[in-house]
This record gives sequence, structure tokens and C-alpha cells, in this order.
Amino acid sequence: MDVSYFDAHTHVQFAAYDADREEVIRRALAAGVHMVNVGTQYDTSSRAIELAEKYEGLYAAIGLHPIHTSKSFHDADELGLPSEASAKEGRGMSGFTSRGEIFDKERYRKLAMHPKTVAIGECGLDYFRLRPRTNADLVLTDADEEIKEKQKKAFIAQIELAHEAGKPLMIHCRNALPNLIDILHTTRYLLPTSPGIVHFFTGTKEDAQALLELGFSFTFGGVITFLPRKGKESGDYDEIVKMIPLDRLLSETDAPYVSPAAHRGKRNEPAYVVEVVKKLATLKGIAFEEMRAQTFENAQRIFFS
Repeated sequence: MDVSYFDAHTHVQFAAYDADREEVIRRALAAGVHMVNVGTQYDTSSRAIELAEKYEGLYAAIGLHPIHTSKSFHDADELGLPSEASAKEGRGMSGFTSRGEIFDKERYRKLAMHPKTVAIGECGLDYFRLRPRTNADLVLTDADEEIKEKQKKAFIAQIELAHEAGKPLMIHCRNALPNLIDILHTTRYLLPTSPGIVHFFTGTKEDAQALLELGFSFTFGGVITFLPRKGKESGDYDEIVKMIPLDRLLSETDAPYVSPAAHRGKRNEPAYVVEVVKKLATLKGIAFEEMRAQTFENAQRIFFS
């Protein structure tokens, strides 16, 4: 089948697919889906490249996720069940708490220069767990400030690496958009005209406009297919998607997470990106075929031009 779709952000290298990874990839390729498998730390970045080497239509993004720059929880879907030998390090049977990874630019540079690496990331800022969500007035502790500083340093180092490698950024940001936008403005001299993608955008229209002005594009996934919450006439992402120009929109799954409504309750996979493209077309008021071609063209321009 001719290639029709592009899953710009997925994680088929994760442990969630250890039992049937080949079948998942074959289903996606048979459906005409090409994909970027996105690394979250050194090991998952290396695995993304290994997969990309084995299959046409698979590419890699390499980087260090902000939550992995400090002591953080790793779920089983990402890294798998730990061995009994790891129990002494505090690892449980459904995940474990890591000591955190320091971003080593020299080590990652080798991955960045691989011909099938098309982006640097998943990098950025994530303040979601810095304070209880029920107490917005709680003053951040010294430990929280240390976490923020570690994330900032790792993010800037990855912006520098993207500049050196001539590759776009794959950005993750949660509860930290003002700080992220400030950093991007400060490092703007390092960013190319098309600097990359903000994955799973959750900000305001004002945030989106600021990122558009910096040249960024946006990926949206299965969450846009969910029914509106009780008492709302539209979905949480509808107005944001409508305001973003067509040439700045891409489709993603973020698999194994956040399956589209048609597959809710199941593990997500790249073949389901078709449902995302359908919903994007509906929100933008254009034909499905036009949206399919546009999202694929956008991915080609950002990752391969």
C-alpha cells in the first residue's frame, strides 16, 4: 500500500510491545503508516534507532525526557518489569523509581548523527509533579527548584545538540509552558526556521500563538477524538486545533498511551493514527483525503527537508 499517514510521535520500542512488536509494526506499515519512535532516555533512544535500522518507514527521535532528569517513576509500559536483582534499588513489579539521568551530550551526539534519527527529543519541561494539584498556592521547595533547574539544563543542552546536528526538536511540555517559551526565546538564535514539533500540546491559544511565532508545529493524538466532557459543547482541544494553520498540524498516537475513542481501553498503536487524521479533518472542516495528505506532507517537510 502507498504511504498515506505519518505517526509523528510514538513509542513502539517501549516494553509494552515486547510480546508482539513485529505484528504491531506490520499492521502499521500495511495501513500505510510511517512513524517516528521517540526516545525518553538513552536506552529507549538507542532502541528507537535499532528499530529504525530494521524497517523502512520507521525513524527515530533521540533525547532525554524532562521527568527522567531527576528521581522519577518509570512505568512498566516504558521500560518493562524489573528483574528480581533490581529489588534492592527500590524497583517494584509494575515499575520503579530511577535515580535520574544526567544528559551526556557527547554520548547522545552519536545517536543524533545516525542517518535515521530525524529529531532531538522528547525534551522540554514537565512540572506536573512538582506540587499537589489541589494546592496551587503551595510554595515550591528547594528540591522542586533543583528539579526545574536540572530540566532546564538538559533542555538547553538538547536545543544545542539539535542545532549542531541540524535536526528539529521534539518537545514535551506539561504545566510549564511560560518557562518553556522563555527558554525558546532565549535560545532563538539556535533555532532554524522550522525548529520542530510541540507534542501533545495542552496550553492556551496565547501559548500556541507564541510557539507558532517561533516557527513550531504541533502534533495531536487520540485525546482529540474523545467526547466533550459533561456540560461542554466541544472537546478541550477543538478550538486550539482550529486556530493552528494546516501547514503546522501533524498527527500522532503517543502509543502505547491515549488510544483514540474507537479503541478506548486498549493499548494504543501506530495504526490507530488513522482515527486522529479523521478527527483533525472534521475539526478543520476539510476532506479526510486532504488532511491525510497535508499531515504527511508536513511531516516530510519537518523531518526530511
